[in-house]
Amino acid sequence: MALTVTSERFGAEPGPGPFAPADPTEAELAALNERFETQPASAVIRWAVEAFGPHLALAASMTDAVLVDLAVKVAPAIEVVFIDTGYHFPETLETVETVRRRYGLNLRIMTVAPHDEELWKVDPENCCSAVKVGQLDRALAGKSAWMSGLRRDEAPSRAGAPIVTRDLRGLVKVNPLATWTAADVDEYIERHDVPVNPLLARGYPSIGCMPCTQPVTEGEDPRSGRWKGRDKTECGLHLG
Repeated sequence: MALTVTSERFGAEPGPGPFAPADPTEAELAALNERFETQPASAVIRWAVEAFGPHLALAASMTDAVLVDLAVKVAPAIEVVFIDTGYHFPETLETVETVRRRYGLNLRIMTVAPHDEELWKVDPENCCSAVKVGQLDRALAGKSAWMSGLRRDEAPSRAGAPIVTRDLRGLVKVNPLATWTAADVDEYIERHDVPVNPLLARGYPSIGCMPCTQPVTEGEDPRSGRWKGRDKTECGLHLG
């Protein structure tokens, strides 16, 4: 399927030549947010694919493959990025392989080089920026936009998350599942037999690196097991 950007939407001049990704203004992003509040995630994904084409990537944490499942139905060859920090649970790495095989993914794994000392021990505050944010920066070099599975109901810090925004890099960030609830995710997984990380069934609703992720108890928000006991709620991937 040829991917084009309509001149009516973004003011681009149609014509032959290399694909030109969209560059929406802040006003256009605001209008898109309003429109997408009542549209399905698949419509958001289709817009992103049509607007940015090969200049779009999908960042996957491999807690589940809901966003991957939705995205490959729109664009089977979409680039999926997974950051291998070197500190993941074995179950997460197994899920990466399961999802790769299931969907025949165009998967790009960003591998962090081993450090002389384990950063989560010697510099826990900056570990995420070094091994996660830095690798995402590398993966997004040359891109115009990226998608994530961030949802508003995951934690109070995410309650106001937009569906489309511009990140600190100046790239368009798309959160197609922003309006979904945990119940929506569970229903989609059941209906479409979507692969999930086995740790979900063991009390880990939000899965990060093994040293900094703990199970949560009933009634706690899904991300309360991340950096438990520390004054930290985000790794930095979704700031800005």
